[in-house]
Amino acid sequence: MDTGLTSIDEKDIEKHRATAQSLVTRFVVMEADGGRSKTELAGTGRRFVSTVSTGALRRTREVELAKTIAAVRQGDPMLSIAQHALLYRARRGVAVALAVADVFARSTELESLQERNARSPLEGDAAHLYHGLLQASAYVAAFTLSSYLLQMLDAEAEPANDTPEPDFAFDTPQDALKSVVAALDGTVAGAQDEAAMTVRARALARVAIEGLLQRRSRFSGLGAFENAHMRLDADDFTLDGFDVAPGQKRKPLVMTFKKPDEIIGNHIAKFQAMKLAKMLMAYDFDRQLNPFVELGGFLFTFIGDGAPGTGKTILIQMTAGLLNDYCQVAGVPFHYENFGVDQISSYQGKSGQNCKQFVENVMSPRAIGFGTIDDIDQVAAKRSDDRASAGQQEVTGVLMESFAGAGTVIRGNCSFGMFSNYPENVDDALRQRAGARWLVDGPQTLEDYVDIFVLLAGKNHSIPLGKHQLYATQEIKRAVETAYEAHSKPQEEGLQKVYERFLDSRGEPKTLADIGAYLHEIKLAEPRFTGRAIKNITDAIKMRAMDIELPDAWFETPEAFMRKGYDDKKAMIAELRKPFTMAMVMQEINRYADSEFRYSDRSDDAAVAALVRDQRLRERAVREIEEMKGANPNVSLSPPAGRG
Repeated sequence: MDTGLTSIDEKDIEKHRATAQSLVTRFVVMEADGGRSKTELAGTGRRFVSTVSTGALRRTREVELAKTIAAVRQGDPMLSIAQHALLYRARRGVAVALAVADVFARSTELESLQERNARSPLEGDAAHLYHGLLQASAYVAAFTLSSYLLQMLDAEAEPANDTPEPDFAFDTPQDALKSVVAALDGTVAGAQDEAAMTVRARALARVAIEGLLQRRSRFSGLGAFENAHMRLDADDFTLDGFDVAPGQKRKPLVMTFKKPDEIIGNHIAKFQAMKLAKMLMAYDFDRQLNPFVELGGFLFTFIGDGAPGTGKTILIQMTAGLLNDYCQVAGVPFHYENFGVDQISSYQGKSGQNCKQFVENVMSPRAIGFGTIDDIDQVAAKRSDDRASAGQQEVTGVLMESFAGAGTVIRGNCSFGMFSNYPENVDDALRQRAGARWLVDGPQTLEDYVDIFVLLAGKNHSIPLGKHQLYATQEIKRAVETAYEAHSKPQEEGLQKVYERFLDSRGEPKTLADIGAYLHEIKLAEPRFTGRAIKNITDAIKMRAMDIELPDAWFETPEAFMRKGYDDKKAMIAELRKPFTMAMVMQEINRYADSEFRYSDRSDDAAVAALVRDQRLRERAVREIEEMKGANPNVSLSPPAGRG
């Protein structure tokens, strides 16, 4: 949403082109001498590092980025497309950074102080303020250049994990830019090919941004930039202050979207996915808050489980499709991202960085976000699993901290869905951070199977339908009511026994004390039913209280609802809210507890099956050994002498 948008004018960039050209051609910079020799050790590509401290020493270095880039592919006097792209983006990024620094100067007292200082040197408080703002301007320039490179350069390969941080200088914007360009020059030097060169350049931009964000508290006067929303349309480049470290340039979402009527069965999951899409669109970009967060019932995390082929992928496609359509109507950005096994890295710490960047991209408060972790049992490992990789353990830690950590801020602009065929293999603490449980069990009834066959078969035939009212049982309101009523009593055998014991001792629950007693009985039977489980259940109950169907007319035009002010949205939603009932409470308790018993039973069944298989293999091995001995008594199964 372009509220408070500042467009970067091409004329402002053009006036800095000569300076930018000089910075990518040749300049001299003073750098810290870290004891690193200029001569490579033979055959290693590495340089000798002295054990003597040289931290206070500085040396001059000529930086010729254009020549360094050209040297990556020797033997050809012309630059390749990748080489030209990096050189051009570096020069363009420097010019853009200087233009943004000018915008920063105009939005603060820096511009007027520069004019006064040009007439006569400033003194006292004015001089102190001037130097502080000048350093802040240098910081902004370095951040802009790093952000520009990160967004404009495309690289799909694994970035280097040993990229050094720039030796930042914040005296003036040009000094700051020289330090970044010098680091870029040193990083791409010696790259074996253009692909590695681009990967190194992106890695340097990422490291520079991380280093700058760590130094942010040292600078005063950054408020004008922190709340800025700047855009350069010609390059599709956006700066959103410091909300989120900018990631790779976002490409248009390419996905096969599905409509709700293309999903047969999975009624509750489909209904809640449709509600989630509308709920996210209530987010207010000015207030950066969603009324559903304040009123209750916002779904920040959920887990969908079911057997293979029951419809988890198509559910993701439907939810993303609805959000994409709503965001296009409202004219607001939408970001969908999936975190998968391909982002588990062999580099130590890189998997956690990838996961953290995924979370930050989805949670950016300037977009509607939907993040999914498909096959989460393969991506995030149980902490007790000593066979899991370090990368999987890193992902588990990042997701746990991000979904319910001390620093987690839920604004209501995004939601995360975890999907798995084997949720019992997910770490208990991570699974309990899922606020809702969606059982994705696919078509179940006779009518479901007729409906899904007719839907998938298409119309290229003349076979009659027969005695069947097509899609009658898929009518969402009726189907959901039936599905919820099914949870009035437990579905899993373990929970059924708990429920029957409770009824025998206290009868049907009528009071809050009865509900607490039922929850305690469940806890005694299933130790993993903790306080977090109670919180998830109460959140689900509040969501049922907000189980309101936001009218479709609210989402047909942006003015009807999506572009109204926060207070107006909150009032419109609050009018539809209704109190929750005892029936809702019991249904949500049983839905959640059923899932815990289901996961526990599956985990136990898998362990028992493994033990049974091992025992059968042992018995078979003993039987075959006895048969071999009987057939040839002279056969010895002992290891040869000297090898035992």
